[in-house]
Amino acid sequence: MDNSQLHPLEVNPKTGEPFLHLLSHKNIILTPPRLSDGPAMIPLFNDERVYHWLSSPPYPYLPEHAEWWLNQVKPVSDKLLMELEAAREDPTPKIVDGCPVCIIREVKEDGTDIFLGSIDLSLAEQPWELEGTGRISQGTPRRDPRDPDIWTLGDYLAPSHHRQGIMSDALQTLLHQWGIPRMGVRRMVVTTLAGNKGGVGVFEKNGFKFRKTVDDVLEVRGTMRGVHVLEWTLPVDEEKVVV
Repeated sequence: MDNSQLHPLEVNPKTGEPFLHLLSHKNIILTPPRLSDGPAMIPLFNDERVYHWLSSPPYPYLPEHAEWWLNQVKPVSDKLLMELEAAREDPTPKIVDGCPVCIIREVKEDGTDIFLGSIDLSLAEQPWELEGTGRISQGTPRRDPRDPDIWTLGDYLAPSHHRQGIMSDALQTLLHQWGIPRMGVRRMVVTTLAGNKGGVGVFEKNGFKFRKTVDDVLEVRGTMRGVHVLEWTLPVDEEKVVV
């Protein structure tokens, strides 16, 4: 029997792996991370078109970096899936603290897929993201409707698939198919490195409003970089639909 707690995720009948189709790009899916993803990650993070706009990956990016990251994120995904499996008999959709599918893949005609990147929702932690909330950190989601948690997002995409609307579609899909209904996301504040017009454009297409630019606030591989800050709040009419 299918587990309704996975909705709207589907399950690959051959592998048993859950996945989520993007709303517009039907050949693009989100899946859990796989320990075998390392070799596909390495060339992307060594590509200046990718790493220049990301604050955390080291350069050069080595196999041990990919192995470390995958061993951090895969257990998180596995834990979320176990929570959903444990709630199988509960008819009410369980609200969880994350999304078990965060890896962007393109499905080929023969059914195989290729690694394209990642998109992930998490609680905001940077001072400029929490500015105005009175908080200096966030531990676990509180889901207080009077004082919503502040969520943020990290993402990257293979340059071969830039300018095709994939990341904008991935954000819309992740936020509206999972983040809002299954994580209780109601407010987001996101950061892009200053000058990342493409990143700003993706957020603005999804209803984010530009808040400010903060100069020389983040050290990125030995250089101080500025950031653009954008924010989004769930519209009242959508809140009524979700509730």
